[in-house]
Amino acid sequence: MHIVLFCAGVACIITALLDAFQTVILPRRAIGRFRITRIFYILTWWPWSHVAGCIRAARKRETAFSYYGPLSLLLLIVIWAAALVLGFALILFSLRLPFNDPLHAHAYFASDIYLSGTTLFTLGLGDITPHSTAARFLLVLESGMGLGFLAMVIGYFPVLYGAFSRREVTISLLDARAGSPPTAAELMRRHSFEGGSDALNLLLVEWERWSAELLESHISYPLLCYFRSQHSNQSWLAALTAVLDVCALMIAGVQDHAARQAQLTFAMARHAMVDLTQVFSQMPVTNGEDRLPPERFELLYQRLCESGIRVCRDGDSMERLKKMRLLYEGYAVALSAYFRMPLPPWVADHPHKDNWLSVAKVRQATEAVAAGDSNQAALTEALIHDREHHVF
Repeated sequence: MHIVLFCAGVACIITALLDAFQTVILPRRAIGRFRITRIFYILTWWPWSHVAGCIRAARKRETAFSYYGPLSLLLLIVIWAAALVLGFALILFSLRLPFNDPLHAHAYFASDIYLSGTTLFTLGLGDITPHSTAARFLLVLESGMGLGFLAMVIGYFPVLYGAFSRREVTISLLDARAGSPPTAAELMRRHSFEGGSDALNLLLVEWERWSAELLESHISYPLLCYFRSQHSNQSWLAALTAVLDVCALMIAGVQDHAARQAQLTFAMARHAMVDLTQVFSQMPVTNGEDRLPPERFELLYQRLCESGIRVCRDGDSMERLKKMRLLYEGYAVALSAYFRMPLPPWVADHPHKDNWLSVAKVRQATEAVAAGDSNQAALTEALIHDREHHVF
């Protein structure tokens, strides 16, 4: 019986330390089907997501989802600490080492739990003292392990929230470029101005790097995938899907020299999408709802043509785009169902109201004044009219 308890204590300690090492320190994807972290998220995310999904108010529902990421991190740390305390308590109880216990003769498991807890968290109360070399060695070992555990946890938070902050900054910048939620049609439309092709090319370069950083950080710390964006219409999954939509559209149906960069960004973004799907053991959805049925495809190309974008309207354009979509949409739908993050549409039902148009009109009036344009009064009058009628 004592040997079984000793082995169980050693197993608790090794399991907790190995899981914490793989989750916090190891800079690559953790493996193992019976890891504490994996089992914890399997057992907690499903009930949490279903209960939160029953909330009717969209804002409150998204707030409930946003609590899970930070709260799961705290609970995971508590589980690791509890496993270490339990492991050392089982070892102490199995060895029956002599201690000076003022309450009773140290024959109760509760005393071992108390001693193990005060030692791991380095309280140093001293009300229970060891009377053997082996007991002293175990307590010193647990105390040192407790210090290392606390240092690891303290160093874990800045790294985690630093990666989250870098992810969200780029997502927030996409709002002014592709709307909220971001759509491929809106991103293309807002880059249809003169010189917009070069700006779109730079944007795709930035999102290629963002996808690489997402892949690196979220595979090392899958917990980040549960952290929601600060705004209800934004998410890392929606942003990644919108960028893939744009790249697929440029490759399959837009005549533009930035298509080469679109291929590079598409490859990196798809790599991130596929790998994250595998991290969470999700299978791509092949029979889900079509995100771009024929009528929406026609609306998409109509919006692009109205914006002055050169598109390929041959008979195979829709088929080419469909082949590109098959490379990533199944993975995006699987992640969307798992994380309860809605995917963005290809084209919004109504054109977005561009807040920056009013700024552009102010700048246009300023340039007219500087150039002595005779139409200054007409521009000013149009600006005042737009402001009074809230046309932004």
